[in-house]
Amino acid sequence: MTAIQVQVPAIRVQGLEKSYKDLQVLRGVDFDVARGSIFALLGSNGAGKTTVVKILSTLLKADAGTAEVNGFGVATQPAQVRESFSLTGQFAAVDEILSGRENLVLIAHLRRIDNPSSVVDELLECFQLTDAAKRKVSTYSGGMRRRLDIAMSLIGNPPVIFLDEPTTGLDPQARIEVWKAVKKLAAHGTTVLLTTQYLDEAEQLADRIAILHRGRIIVNGTLAELKQLLPPAKVEYVEKQPTLEEVFLVLVGADGDTGNAAAPAPTSKEQR
Repeated sequence: MTAIQVQVPAIRVQGLEKSYKDLQVLRGVDFDVARGSIFALLGSNGAGKTTVVKILSTLLKADAGTAEVNGFGVATQPAQVRESFSLTGQFAAVDEILSGRENLVLIAHLRRIDNPSSVVDELLECFQLTDAAKRKVSTYSGGMRRRLDIAMSLIGNPPVIFLDEPTTGLDPQARIEVWKAVKKLAAHGTTVLLTTQYLDEAEQLADRIAILHRGRIIVNGTLAELKQLLPPAKVEYVEKQPTLEEVFLVLVGADGDTGNAAAPAPTSKEQR
């Protein structure tokens, strides 16, 4: 990768708009995702997160605006864009009749990977599935299926991966397993665009967080920058930092209205 490629964002979105008949879902969305980072698109159900992913993955055409993935225009260079990413949707796209290894080998052959056995062994080890490799996927837990799904997405070393609400329906332990897998992706240089409605997920994983509300990005920054939007609550002897949940609720409003984003956090005294 050249120095110029490193400087160019892995994903660039400018003025993205999309409507379904009379329903305007995206109203001018802008954000960049740095290479090798985890970027969380955080929002409630219906905020437009999946629509953004569908546009970036060439599954849907935007009404206005531009988008680039790995330096290629989504609208003008769709073939190159498709070669640059993998997509993991909200439900694991694995074949339950096959074993974990067979699922991976199948994708490796479809993508014409040289030495597929070596690639599969490496992914099984990376995602802690070696011991379960020969078992049918129908016997896997939810977390194991999701890890296998992500591993399948990585065959061919795509520079960008879209994870659309990857832990939906998983129990707490399975979610932690998936979080570890996602962190490994970024550690190896993969750019991750993560959509989620779980505040703790964005807090745990993301280098940067953008909150999508009513079709617009209302804030975009690091977790520390977002926390600075609210003053810390003063507690006796302790200065309490605002959580991402508190930031999110103040920005979008408990009833869905953005309200006053700069409303201060209440000050309270510790009960004795």
